[in-house]
Amino acid sequence: RVREAVVSTQSTGEAYPDIDKLERFGKYVAAILPKYVQDVRITSTKELEILIHPEGIVPVMGMLKDHTNAQFKALMEITANDVPGREYRFELVYCLLSHHYNSRCIVKTYTDELTPVDSLTPLFKSADWGEREVWDMYGVYFAGHPDLRRILTDYGFQGHPQRKDFPLTGFSEVRYDNELARIVYEPVEVAQEFRKFDLDTPWELFPKHREAPEHLITEGGEGEKKE
Repeated sequence: RVREAVVSTQSTGEAYPDIDKLERFGKYVAAILPKYVQDVRITSTKELEILIHPEGIVPVMGMLKDHTNAQFKALMEITANDVPGREYRFELVYCLLSHHYNSRCIVKTYTDELTPVDSLTPLFKSADWGEREVWDMYGVYFAGHPDLRRILTDYGFQGHPQRKDFPLTGFSEVRYDNELARIVYEPVEVAQEFRKFDLDTPWELFPKHREAPEHLITEGGEGEKKE
């Protein structure tokens, strides 16, 4: 299993990690949890990746944490990816580390805007802030989380910034009002007159990056064309 996959290169001379043994361990996980594991594969960085059904997040992660041949006891990171064109637009990514076997594992599942995912805080204390970040940035709700509040954005923030349909300018802006002597929130206003567009010579400050336009070439100057 994982124990076999992380044999020291000093004693065996084999490349680390052993891809064949990682694949066998992935198939072993799929065999004992066929209800939840949908696919097992090796990533381009030679790490084990397990794709599971959302209902299996607690059973699969519990098995990977407590099984003798796995012992992925450290949840290093929780993140997500938003693909609006999919039925389940959010892909959740859990990165696990086994200190005992010096091995990593990536578990992926999926959900949408309305379907909650079970929280992993009972299994991993580090899941607390990670799930709060995903909730704040993507709006994925974690059922059973003890304190699911925003953690990166300000109080009263509207929307979830990492969603692909969230505008780059946001919905509101923050400034300090001298008359009111406090911070105020206002709708975003993008003033066109403060923008400057110079489409004819966008690299005028860096003439060596390309040949200078005809109207910039001076006799004997740096912008003169070479024949």
